Amino acid sequence: MAEIKFEDALKKLERIVDDLEGGGLSLDEALEKYEEGIKLSKLCAKRLELAKKKVEILLKSEDGSVELKPFDEKAAEEPERPQDTKKKKGKEQELL
Repeated sequence: MAEIKFEDALKKLERIVDDLEGGGLSLDEALEKYEEGIKLSKLCAKRLELAKKKVEILLKSEDGSVELKPFDEKAAEEPERPQDTKKKKGKEQELL
């Protein structure tokens, strides 16, 4: 498969899924689209895995040096809810 941007591959994959779900394709057309979809799916998964490996957070320590830290996947998936922030602030004030 020629070099294709991740976003373009994903859009093409979405169109293929729509076509397959529509049910108006012949068996041969459906198999062709399915095969292309599998290739695009693997390409997207590979690109995501490479991007995931590249993502790192730069943190400055107190002495000004820079420390590379792996991306915390769980923290990124679970954004703080406003009520959680209020609870934390309350607990911090209790400690003071």
